[in-house]
Amino acid sequence: MVKPPAGSSSPVTITVTPCKGSGDRSLGLTSPAPRASVSNNQNSPLSSRGPRRSSLSGGNRRSSGAGRYCSMSVEDLTAETTNNSDCVVSYTVHIPPTPDHQTVFASQESNTAEEGGDSRNRSFLSGTIFTGGFKSVTRGHVIDCSMEKADSGKKKSGTYGYGNAVWPKDGYGIGSGGYEQPPEFGERSKRPLTRKITHCVAFGGTWFVPDVEDPPPESRGDVSVGKLNGLLLIVLRLVALGLFLTWRIRHPNREAMFLWGSSTVCELWFAFSWLLDQLPKLCPVNRLTDLDVLKERFESPNLRNPKGRSDLPGIDVFVSTADPEKEPPLVTANTILSILAVDYPVEKLACYLSDDGGALLTFEALAQTASFASTWVPFCRKHNIEPRNPEAYFGQKRNFLKNKVRLDFVRERRRVKREYDEFKVRINSLPEAIRRRSDAYNVHEELRAKKKQMEMMMGGNPEEAVKVAKATWMSDGSHWPGTWSSGETDNSRGDHAGIIQAMLAPPNAEPVYGSDADSENLIDTTEVDIRLPMLVYVSREKRPGYDHNKKAGAMNALVRTSAIMSNGPFILNLDCDHYIYNSMALREGMCFMLDRGGDRICYVQFPQRFEGIDPNDRYANHNTVFFDVSMRALDGLQGPMYVGTGCIFRRTALYGFSPPRATEHHGWLGRRKVKLSLRKPKATVKKDDEISLAMNGEYNNGEENDDGDIESLLLPKRFGNSNSFVASIPVAEYQGRLLQDLQGKGKNSRPAGSLAVPREPLDAATVAEAISVISCFYEDKTEWGKRVGWIYGSVTEDVVTGYRMHNRGWRSIYCVTKRDAFRGTAPINLTDRLHQVLRWATGSVEIFFSRNNAVFATRRMKFLQRVAYFNVGMYPFTSLFLIVYCILPAVSLFSGQFIVQSLDITFLIFLLSITLTLCMLSLLEIKWSGVTLHEWWRNEQFWVIGGTSAHPAAVLQGLLKVIAGVDISFTLTSKSSTPEDGDDEFADLYLVKWSFLMVPPLTIMMVNMIAIAVGVARTLYSPFPQWSKLVGGVFFSFWVLCHLYPFAKGLMGRRGRVPTIVFVWSGLLSIIVSMLWVYINPPAGRRDFSQFQFP
Repeated sequence: MVKPPAGSSSPVTITVTPCKGSGDRSLGLTSPAPRASVSNNQNSPLSSRGPRRSSLSGGNRRSSGAGRYCSMSVEDLTAETTNNSDCVVSYTVHIPPTPDHQTVFASQESNTAEEGGDSRNRSFLSGTIFTGGFKSVTRGHVIDCSMEKADSGKKKSGTYGYGNAVWPKDGYGIGSGGYEQPPEFGERSKRPLTRKITHCVAFGGTWFVPDVEDPPPESRGDVSVGKLNGLLLIVLRLVALGLFLTWRIRHPNREAMFLWGSSTVCELWFAFSWLLDQLPKLCPVNRLTDLDVLKERFESPNLRNPKGRSDLPGIDVFVSTADPEKEPPLVTANTILSILAVDYPVEKLACYLSDDGGALLTFEALAQTASFASTWVPFCRKHNIEPRNPEAYFGQKRNFLKNKVRLDFVRERRRVKREYDEFKVRINSLPEAIRRRSDAYNVHEELRAKKKQMEMMMGGNPEEAVKVAKATWMSDGSHWPGTWSSGETDNSRGDHAGIIQAMLAPPNAEPVYGSDADSENLIDTTEVDIRLPMLVYVSREKRPGYDHNKKAGAMNALVRTSAIMSNGPFILNLDCDHYIYNSMALREGMCFMLDRGGDRICYVQFPQRFEGIDPNDRYANHNTVFFDVSMRALDGLQGPMYVGTGCIFRRTALYGFSPPRATEHHGWLGRRKVKLSLRKPKATVKKDDEISLAMNGEYNNGEENDDGDIESLLLPKRFGNSNSFVASIPVAEYQGRLLQDLQGKGKNSRPAGSLAVPREPLDAATVAEAISVISCFYEDKTEWGKRVGWIYGSVTEDVVTGYRMHNRGWRSIYCVTKRDAFRGTAPINLTDRLHQVLRWATGSVEIFFSRNNAVFATRRMKFLQRVAYFNVGMYPFTSLFLIVYCILPAVSLFSGQFIVQSLDITFLIFLLSITLTLCMLSLLEIKWSGVTLHEWWRNEQFWVIGGTSAHPAAVLQGLLKVIAGVDISFTLTSKSSTPEDGDDEFADLYLVKWSFLMVPPLTIMMVNMIAIAVGVARTLYSPFPQWSKLVGGVFFSFWVLCHLYPFAKGLMGRRGRVPTIVFVWSGLLSIIVSMLWVYINPPAGRRDFSQFQFP
């Protein structure tokens, strides 16, 4: 967190009223000026030039004319509150107690006055909900928590170790701290954090290549073998394709020119599409991490860090949700719990939940989650629980006693399981509780309004009925500032104020240990750190007339909020249904960011793994071919694409800055590298789409200082008018640098131990500034969504955002861990799956027709990386040729002709060679990637299903948007909730929901089945049967039907019954095909009778 700059401000009233005995208190923070005038007021506390910090150590305070807070007596407080009763609002929200959420009186028992003040400040922040925005003043509402005074825990003194040598605090060290710097164990201190295993040309032999060393000599013999095998197959297939297409063009079928021409065009396109898909797979890699080296380098005592505090940089975790009806709060709560329990320094972690729907249900569910976390997180740390999602952990069907050595594990597990069951009951009962509470308060308000109206009418009959808004009420009897269920003005889904609530305040830097198990503590935590990471609820302001840019806009709001409140140099974003399955996942990702050359990495992408998929994976939901083949192949180039979740970003890369030591790729296929610092400047060159990062007077690309000054002056225009946000940028850049022993003592490094200092406390002025940066108008006339943050303008904002980073010269890393890093859910219903694929394909079409097309990429992007991005925008258009090619077998059977004049030996040899080389390439990909043959076949089947249904619809929608300007909107994909005991886990798999996307594949399937029957009947009853053409047509029709088999099975539902629509559609198609056939090819001598005649 960065201290905002000081300056003058308009009066801001902060009232603190301590209550006697109970520790309860109330506070109101508001600005007497309307929100519309605050945004343009230079003296406003929400403007970029006003003060952001106030002293809230205790007592009652008020604002002075100079922008400072002075003491206020009880009489002044009463008078002030009376005079400003319309502006100052105080109400209470009941939040369950947590270890970091202590009352003022409990915190006063700290050992020092400074710690006591920090504890009171954390208590104040975690007990206040802040709201504000364009149409509302900024307010802070206290959340009173009535809790028993908790024991602060016993402090433990221990020893600090480095490898096998231990330095106790007393008696063995040197200097005042009692420590000596650990010795250097030769090459051990210089071991790399990561290593790379390269699969040469994606096939055959592999060798082990460390990132900083040459390949071992004994393993280099396999290189030529791998290259020979892979390149030989690629060259053989290219030669076979070239000869086959040449033969097809030179030998047309004169008897069926339509079949010959259309099939030849389709085959040419398929060859081009295969080449686009194969080129980026020339050199895939696997990567390994060394967590022991990470701990040794960043969490071991040394001369600069004698206490051994963590020197790891901070990470801000973003979780996004939009609709609690489609994204159950229990799923989101389990994701949050897995984040809070992750194995990463507590004081370096912050979790932000973006509720784009502004729902009270999500808010109160998060409060319940913060309460249960005080039990779940210490339990996970004490017993090393994996996974740390309670629903996934308790739902495992395995021996939970394996590798557990503590005698109290069974007892404590039983207690935590019972507490989690109660937690689920509370979460599931929240919708009904909120509805009943709101109904009761609304009835009470109606009675009050009627009574007041009767008093004004002096007992007469009222002429008009009393109208009271159906509000949504909080538990303390206050209006919820977000979305109401009735959808009133200023409280609807697209029209509500911004809300920020720190559910869990930032923890102390020192560990806090718990107490023995008793009636209040379910587990013994005397040796367990009970601190919890900071947890913040954020709902950005929404107003009519402003484009909120959906998920991308919500993520950018979190970027700005987190920069002001915690400012972690790295950001992990997760969907609400993707939880942390491997508690060491963050450490694995940081190994790449902090290793040599890691300062040029913009993000580390983890593969997506899914739960709740049917065992047969009918619709290829696991998508392993993409995640284990294509993404690993891209890792050998410039890095994998960003896929929307499970990704650790470098904050400065999201801000649109260029990487250090950026290079351009010139020459044939971009094989010649040129550093930008050595490139001669050209006055005619158009300015790049990136911002030059200049920190401490240093410029990455060799610009002059005058240009750097101009860049600094343009920062507010690019990032907005928040000085606090702009001031946080160099801090985040510095904290994300490499250590000096890796980078040298140059300009882009930091000394060891520089991040082992406590974080600055969070105060009300900082949160008020965070409220201002999530207002609906903050992004106006800025670069947010254009060059900064998540990029707007596409339904697949994730791919575009990653493309922009690669286009600036950054590289990314694909981190495949031994234990899955994250796991989530995927739609297993056929209709939901098709709509998901439709959204992805529509985004690709948008990319193809935009400036984000890889054709317009800069020289900083490698050639093969550009080919991969070009293929992303091109692949939906393959569906047009695929549909034609799937109908050609039916046309062949109906007409009695074939795509070639005769099935001679030349055609069969070509077909056999193409098929064999493709199968061999696929088998080699399966070998090095670990993908099973079943998964590969499912991927091929769904490629045809999606290519004949969702992809052509995406092309049509994309063309309508580009040509006619028709906006494209998609509904949120429903996340399946956790099934109860006895429920069918795969019930959605058998649910048939009709969609227009089912019409094309159903038509192709019916036409081919009818064509097979027609072709067989004609051949059997023909005096001159042509069996070769029948075999060719039936074979290709059978190939089409085999690929569409999962689609047909999905239409039959659970009991295998064919839907009525299938019979109706098949009968209609039979009539249409029969009439067309009779008209096109009537019986001999009867053409004149085949024409329609009107009387």
